[in-house]
Amino acid sequence: MTTVTETTGTFCALPTPELAQLVRERVLEMGTSADGTHIGGSLSATDVLALLYNEVLRLRPEEPDWADRDRFILSKGHASAALYAVLAARGFLPAEELASYGVTGGRLAGHPLRRLPGVEFPSGSLGHGLSLGVGSAIAARRQGRGSRVFVLMGDGEIQEGSVWEAAMSAAHLRLGNLTAVVDRNRLQITGYTEERMGLEPLADKWRSFGWETVEVDGHDLDALRAVFTAPPAAGDRPTMVIAETVKGKGVPLFEDKKKSHSVKLGPTLHRRALGGLRARSRRQP
Repeated sequence: MTTVTETTGTFCALPTPELAQLVRERVLEMGTSADGTHIGGSLSATDVLALLYNEVLRLRPEEPDWADRDRFILSKGHASAALYAVLAARGFLPAEELASYGVTGGRLAGHPLRRLPGVEFPSGSLGHGLSLGVGSAIAARRQGRGSRVFVLMGDGEIQEGSVWEAAMSAAHLRLGNLTAVVDRNRLQITGYTEERMGLEPLADKWRSFGWETVEVDGHDLDALRAVFTAPPAAGDRPTMVIAETVKGKGVPLFEDKKKSHSVKLGPTLHRRALGGLRARSRRQP
């Protein structure tokens, strides 16, 4: 794996498109671990994560518990491989440690653990991240801090009732410092979301709950940048970003396929996946 050690200020040394490519390659590398990893949902969320960590979130990797930091919560904890790759690029952990993904006794578990610098909360049991985000946003406001809170959820995850309780609370409490993102790749472990438990009209549902709601291409970095860096349209309303994504994005072998949810990559499959990713990247403008 390529090693990124240099950081400049609070941002990674790589431009965001190159960071996203590096993250995808590292996700595939972690997919060669003994139990594999959740490749599809990690790759669909990569562009959102790369943009947030490289250009948006106020963080101090050398001081991970800095009181005025922005908070990021990965509610869809099974996408941990992408988060770990981004945290390594930002300097929260050595890039070499990614090779220990999924190893018993290591810090890089299949779902994020609080003992890892840069992880705010452990996540794995789905449906709880937005509630944690609500609590974090309340705390920041009560403490008079300018911290923003970002929560990334899966679209299958938002079939959980607890998500909508948190959605009601955030709007009622006027948490303008809270932004939630739904990774709308339209696939969950058992198939397409609309076949398992229909979510549409999704944007209208969030608007009806009192959220400022934006729909965006979750792989368009310019569009994501415009959404995440713009001041809230209504300062006392939480923001929902529905990021339209492709499960397994960037790897033709896995794109929009249920089988990409969790994969163990043997040497041959890893070579095929990595080759497809690099070939696709060369064709991008």
